[in-house]
Amino acid sequence: MNPYIKNLNRIEVLITLACTGQCRHCSEGEHINCSEHIDGDIIAEIVRKVYGRFHIESLMTFGGEPLLYPEAVYKIHTAAKEMNIPKRQLITNGFFSRDTDKIKHAAARLAESGINDILLSVDAFHQETIPLETVKLFAEAISAQDISLRTHPAWLVSDEAENPYNQRTSEILKEFDQMGIARSNGNVIFPGGNALKYLSEYFDTDQQPENPYKEDPEDIRTITISPNGDALGENVYRTDILDILRHYWPEKMHFV
Repeated sequence: MNPYIKNLNRIEVLITLACTGQCRHCSEGEHINCSEHIDGDIIAEIVRKVYGRFHIESLMTFGGEPLLYPEAVYKIHTAAKEMNIPKRQLITNGFFSRDTDKIKHAAARLAESGINDILLSVDAFHQETIPLETVKLFAEAISAQDISLRTHPAWLVSDEAENPYNQRTSEILKEFDQMGIARSNGNVIFPGGNALKYLSEYFDTDQQPENPYKEDPEDIRTITISPNGDALGENVYRTDILDILRHYWPEKMHFV
């Protein structure tokens, strides 16, 4: 086994960079002309292959807004369920349709596909452009399916920092608390993309912090697949995933 990936235990799939929000804190930037999305059938087969060789404990789909391409999400998580991967997560902002029937149908399909942990991105930044009432409809539909659901806010500077954004986020979270929805710890905004462009006054731009999502290139625990198929310096649409893992070498990884 390749010694650099012997501890691989997680698969993350970036379904698309397309998004229903236009968040000022987004590290990915403006999300303009992001129509590219993952091929659910191919990734589902990759999940089966990787699970057959590694002790995969969790799989996560995210975006952009992953539920803009729900069929891909369903197929990937169905494969994870078939492989008995214990934790099957989805991160979503909960806004992909205003139609109540479509929202309920999506919630039922998510449950059927085996997702057992949904993180709902709600905070001052998402709710600048995403309607809170529609997100609540989604939250109610998910709760009716008995899927674990937690709010997953983005905090500016820290979750204890006093600023108008965090104050508004706390107000929004209380509304979900009243619905009986638990909170996750969320995440602290990384100064990149839109965050650096629109919120620079809150960051020390003279000192670039460590990217919290950076993998140790000599001890890969998570393989992340981008919408175009890029993964570990190769591309899963052009090269078999097991060959990518077999021939992975740290020098192929480049981090900003």
